[in-house]
Amino acid sequence: MAYAFADIAFTPAVRAAQDRNGSGSYAKFLTDERSGGDMLGPDEAAFIQARDGFYQATVSETGWPYVQFRGGAPGFLQVLDAKTIAYADLRGNRQYLSLGNLSGNDRVSLILMDYPNARRLKIWGRVRAIEPGSAGWPSQSPDLLPPGAERVMHIEVEAFDWNCPRHIPRRLTDAEAGGQIAALEDENTRLRAALAAQ
Repeated sequence: MAYAFADIAFTPAVRAAQDRNGSGSYAKFLTDERSGGDMLGPDEAAFIQARDGFYQATVSETGWPYVQFRGGAPGFLQVLDAKTIAYADLRGNRQYLSLGNLSGNDRVSLILMDYPNARRLKIWGRVRAIEPGSAGWPSQSPDLLPPGAERVMHIEVEAFDWNCPRHIPRRLTDAEAGGQIAALEDENTRLRAALAAQ
């Protein structure tokens, strides 16, 4: 765990809970020897852009958290630079809970999952919603603007952390399962051919 994530996550109440439960050693993550965790590198960029969905948490002005799933083809969540990721906000059920929450508190937390490989990346950042025609609208980026995009959500990364793989269930999407089945069928065909040739 890097400093940036620990600096946000390890509030006084969290530190007290760690001490009460025997994990006060996490305090070492807040020492001057620690650094990093706020600039996305090549591993993070590749992981982010390979995802076909993520979980996003916002908080309302009444203090209630709201978690929503955002999905799309791999690459819909893009890394623009080492501090910025973005995605197109598409029309859904038109409740605009996340958008409304972000208008009062721009903080967001994302969890990106790779279930087959038990990998999880947590990202904390601040969001800026870019409306069509406003400054920063990415008119020259068709990958970031699929049909129906209502706005673009720019997230300035404050911190990230690769999370422990323990307790992550192994799951496959239809495409991943289909790929494994096709590979097994190919192997079966090759083995049958080899047996028939003996």
